[in-house]
Amino acid sequence: MVLGHWVTVDRVGQAASDVDFLRSVRPIVEFLGGELVADGGNGEFPIERNGSVIAHVRNAELHGALERLIETVEREAGEELGAMSRSQKQVAVRTLDEQGAFLLRGAVDRIARAMGVSRVTLYSYLNALERRA
Repeated sequence: MVLGHWVTVDRVGQAASDVDFLRSVRPIVEFLGGELVADGGNGEFPIERNGSVIAHVRNAELHGALERLIETVEREAGEELGAMSRSQKQVAVRTLDEQGAFLLRGAVDRIARAMGVSRVTLYSYLNALERRA
């Protein structure tokens, strides 16, 4: 049985409840940038249910991670970073910081461009977060 493009379940005796379970966790896995696959390899996380491995989670690659984080923030806010108000941008920076976006190389420049602000402004948002902590 094929579940969309994300996992093939063709094991003999695969329970319908397992298929339903995988369908329910799919949005969470994809939100985190991962992918569900039937057979796992090195570094993939097995999903066990009732004592059996029913699928694996393939970790997200770092390539494109910053774009995925930005897209998630924009989707949650309902608008693009550049169209946000100052206070919305500050919330977006806090969210991106909590998700580790600023640990990625080039993140400050990329996020500042997307927001339509200078690096100095973006650093002021980050510094304000540190002062509140």
